[in-house]
Amino acid sequence: MAWPRSLSAPAPRARLQLGAEARRRAGIVLRLLAGVGGGYAVAALFTMALSIGLPMPRAEAVLTATMASFAVYAAAIVWAFAVRGALRAWAGMAATAAVLALVLLLLEGHLP
Repeated sequence: MAWPRSLSAPAPRARLQLGAEARRRAGIVLRLLAGVGGGYAVAALFTMALSIGLPMPRAEAVLTATMASFAVYAAAIVWAFAVRGALRAWAGMAATAAVLALVLLLLEGHLP
């Protein structure tokens, strides 16, 4: 006699769905961390590089760079969720931060 379906062990497919759901949630958390943390780093490096590179008085350059960084930060967060995977989001943030750090090194000669 077979046990009723409700009393039997969960089907293997149900276990696979739970694993897929956990991977999906982990991907969302990783993208969120890449967007918020990596986006902050990219926006900060962008602000530093732009404030040094703009040919205007120092106070105006810093204010302009700071205002522009809000758009960069928002774009970084959106981009983290627009790419295909969380690894690409992290790699893109790291590559952008590396390029901005090199620009900052060239403009100033050292990182602050």
